[in-house]
This record gives sequence, C-alpha cells and structure tokens, in this order.
Amino acid sequence: MASNRHLGRIVALQTLYELDFRLQVQEKNLDIDAVIKRNINRYSEVMQDKDFVEHLIRGVLETTDKLDDFIQPLAPDWPLSQIARIDRVILRIGVWELQNSSEVPVKVVINEAVELAKGFGADNSSKFVNGVLGSAAKQLGKVKETKTKGPKQKDNKLSDTNSDGETA
Repeated sequence: MASNRHLGRIVALQTLYELDFRLQVQEKNLDIDAVIKRNINRYSEVMQDKDFVEHLIRGVLETTDKLDDFIQPLAPDWPLSQIARIDRVILRIGVWELQNSSEVPVKVVINEAVELAKGFGADNSSKFVNGVLGSAAKQLGKVKETKTKGPKQKDNKLSDTNSDGETA
C-alpha cells in the first residue's frame, strides 16, 4: 500500500488533472470545492492527512500561472501546451512543493513526482519530470552544485612491491 503522503499526492494529482481539463473546456457551473471534497472523501478511510492534500491542491490551483511561468524556462524545448497534461500537473505539484514545503526534503519531493510520473505518465515522463524538477531545485537554491569526480586516476608512482605482491 502507498504511504499516506504518497496516496495524498495521488489524490491531489487526480483532482488537479480533472480540474485542469474541466477548466480548459470552460465547463459551466464547475464547483471546484465540490470536486476537491469529493475526491478527498473518496479516500478518507485510508488517507489520514486530508489537510495536506487540500493544502497541496489549493496551493497549486492558486498559483498555477506562476508555477507555469517558473516551469517554462526549465523545459525550453517544450512549450507548456505541448507537455502532456498529466506531466504538466505533476510538475506543478513538484514545483509547488519545492517552493512551499520546506519540511519535505528536496529528494523526497522529486522522488514522489518521479513515482507519480512512472505510475500515470508516458514511458519517458519520469525522466522528463526528474530533469525539470532537478533544475527547479537548483534554481531555487535547494541543491548545492557538486563537482562530479571522474574515474579514479591511477598513481603513476612506482610501487614498492614486486609483481608477486612482495615488498621490495
């Protein structure tokens, strides 16, 4: 069974995906609060942290335009309109958490988003999400740039041992 927070993120993803679609087609009489409550209540028996889920959903909804403006330069070859809807919603959740959930470690935020992409996205979604959120974390100053070490160089110094491993 998925962890409680992971299940919460799944519910948030499904809710935000539904709302994104319904808002795009400009559905009349869309009751956003009713959709949120319905989806949270559907899983209330197994989901303990409903406040986390509602906070996440509302946070993403309230800042969607700002999130999109932040995401776009991180994926310059992919205009937001060309990013699959599910991937776009996963990125919004991930970026929102990076910006607003300091109690959740960066690695956890990125890993959770990658797991959502593996579960709900296309074959390459997880790699795309990982790359964009990694760049987002760096841009937000959440990750320190580290120099990667190349292969270990052999010391060219002559050894004090002979070919039999004995010390000379």
